Amino acid sequence: MPRKPLALILFALSIFSIQGCRQSTTPAAATSPTKAFPVRGKIIATDATHVTLDHEAVPGFMDAMTMPYKLKDPSVVSELHPGDLITATILATADGAEFRDVLLDNIVVIAQGRPDYKPAVQYHVPQAGDAVPNFALLNQSDRTLHLSQFKGKVLVATFVYTRCPLADYCPRMSRNFAEIDKALQADPDLYAKTHLLSISFDPTYDTPKVLRSYGGAYTGNYTTETFKHWDFAAPSEKDLPAVTQFFNVGITPGDAKSLTHSLSTIIIGKDGKVAAWYPTNDWQPADLVAQIKKLAAS
Repeated sequence: MPRKPLALILFALSIFSIQGCRQSTTPAAATSPTKAFPVRGKIIATDATHVTLDHEAVPGFMDAMTMPYKLKDPSVVSELHPGDLITATILATADGAEFRDVLLDNIVVIAQGRPDYKPAVQYHVPQAGDAVPNFALLNQSDRTLHLSQFKGKVLVATFVYTRCPLADYCPRMSRNFAEIDKALQADPDLYAKTHLLSISFDPTYDTPKVLRSYGGAYTGNYTTETFKHWDFAAPSEKDLPAVTQFFNVGITPGDAKSLTHSLSTIIIGKDGKVAAWYPTNDWQPADLVAQIKKLAAS
């Protein structure tokens, strides 16, 4: 049997929480669902089927700890080394108050322990004050958007793909944006000074028609949605690498046409520069709304 290819993405300069949008194939009874927990930490040791990981606290799973984890795909172990900093997904079957069948999946090396490694792709880590390039995107109305057209407004953008199967990842970002959209709509003056943008990194599948249907479902207006305040758009295949690299979105093809990827939500000020960046799924809509209000008033 041919060896399954390993997809490890190196993200320099920053440790962020990877969100793997790939359904687990680990069998579980209907009453014992498989749960996914993002984790980040340093590899202490490896063997043929496990890595020992010194990791941060994993909310809902366990406190910070050093312990071995069985690899869902043992073929990746040859690419992992003591000292590597990684993000990954812990897959565990809930059995009452306990967990069983714990596996480590969706591993991404974010800092290489071996000094001789040079990544093929360099990712930019968004920092406050960074000027955002004038990327072009095709939206749900089959119209080309340029990020520069939102100067003068506070632009809030996030990255998703419409086929994402895990509720806590892309769907969570879209639900959060729906909540932000509703909160901003309650203040007409603030609404006029802001805009939301959901960017797909799956442009082949996420055509304008698909994005229109997806977006209408999340706004709750379905076929009557006008998309005046919230656009759903995708870069071209040619422009996709530049867009994802600037916003630090790593993407790896998974099984069954799924994608393993990192998250990236960004607030861009009225001057077209980065105001804040959120590389995880643990931010709250109310916190972003508060920051948006300050930026819109400035």
